[in-house]
Amino acid sequence: MPANHRMQLLLSLLLLAISPPSWWQRRGALAVGVNWGTSSSHTLPPSVVVTELLKANGVARVKLFDADPSALASLVGSGIGVSIGVPNEMLRALSSSKSAAASWVHDNVMRYLPTAGGAVRIEFVAIGDEPFLLSYGQEFQPFVVGAATNVQRSLAAMDLANKIKVIVPCSSDIYQSESNLPSKNHFRPDLNKTMIELLSFLHEYGSPFVINMNPFASLQQNKNLSLGHFLFQTNSHPLTDGANKYKNYFDMSIDSLVSALSKVGYGEMDIIVGKIGWPTDGAMNATPAIAQRFMQGLMTHLQSKAGTPLRPKRPTRETYAFSLLDEDRRSIKSGNYERHWGIFTFDGQAKYTVDLGQGSKALVNAHDVEYLAQKWCVVNNNKDTSNISGSVSQACSNADCSALSAGGSCSGIGWPGNASYAFNSFFQLHDQSADSCDFGGLGLITTVDPSIDDCLYTVAVRTSHSISTSIHRGVEWSLWIHGRTLVSFFLLVWL
Repeated sequence: MPANHRMQLLLSLLLLAISPPSWWQRRGALAVGVNWGTSSSHTLPPSVVVTELLKANGVARVKLFDADPSALASLVGSGIGVSIGVPNEMLRALSSSKSAAASWVHDNVMRYLPTAGGAVRIEFVAIGDEPFLLSYGQEFQPFVVGAATNVQRSLAAMDLANKIKVIVPCSSDIYQSESNLPSKNHFRPDLNKTMIELLSFLHEYGSPFVINMNPFASLQQNKNLSLGHFLFQTNSHPLTDGANKYKNYFDMSIDSLVSALSKVGYGEMDIIVGKIGWPTDGAMNATPAIAQRFMQGLMTHLQSKAGTPLRPKRPTRETYAFSLLDEDRRSIKSGNYERHWGIFTFDGQAKYTVDLGQGSKALVNAHDVEYLAQKWCVVNNNKDTSNISGSVSQACSNADCSALSAGGSCSGIGWPGNASYAFNSFFQLHDQSADSCDFGGLGLITTVDPSIDDCLYTVAVRTSHSISTSIHRGVEWSLWIHGRTLVSFFLLVWL
């Protein structure tokens, strides 16, 4: 090994040795973290996210979906425990090549350990993001365990295997049941062989099983369970499963996984909840008020350390709230609410109150936020709007119109507000350029905020690619969307 590499490795080990203990070294501690996604057209500077949102609110852990260099650079010296991710698209390459895995670990782990300002406290490397999702079929499944094995070997070669654990975040559709009873759950038949291989790997290296939960989707799909059951309401009708009674969705989900693990001999494996949250817009029952009830109920339940009927007094080792910020580029294949998971709006303003580590205090908002000018694009009512549908289609096939969905915050504003909302989303997406508010002469730039009650028209955050004049201003929203999913919906609403 070259001398400079030996020195880098020694520095890494020294920094890790003096850093705060990792979760497997403090097994009695209850840990709550947040997911920090960056699928947004206009993102807050990572330094603002780390300093003004994570650290200011006492967030002890953060889970990234990749190894974004700017995010990791901002986390140097923060003391925050970090999980970084290998994208699904890289699994094949890392599975087939040990050298590719070693290069990835060097570039995305080693480089952030010894720095002049400290180190990034990397605790986990996540192999893919829900690679066994049913809708993916066999696209990623054959490469998961191979990629995990090669990354693990690379960490071991750098003497990091006892400090950084390899995990695989799994979607809750990896297990299934012919009934709603947790005890009847088992892994999907198409996953049996792969799951045994994965569990053997996790067990060998002392890694936890990571499960992602989507209670909102479960509410939409399961008409037999009440909203109260998802919101931890004590008066909700319990589900009876033999001698066990389940009063909330969370315990049902954990014990469904425990049952599946037990059936293949791994019933005692540690569990981490990698994603769980509640959206605040884009669908019925997706509101800040309901999201607050869910998140506060979840935190109270975790803090009680009551565990579940199958694991009494043994809560999940870590739980990551989903998500820190709204992301206007997330896929909406599963629903228009997908862009509204944030506890904070896209610009770092808290939508509701929940304890992320700050205790009983209100959440601290981001304050050093730079916005574009206070300008909006609306429909010009002095023009003939009889053929406006084509312009609306143009706007909504590029910009985010999800708040106009049934049950959304802007679903009831009517004409011409809904068309103006679409125009403005497109206008902000394109950094308020004059031609992005043309729409064949149907658009009009205004300095009067057109927001209506809870329907907020956005002003975008200034980014490195923004071209318009920026100022500091209060809470606004910025949205973006891929494809044409919402166009037909919007036209139905408008017509």
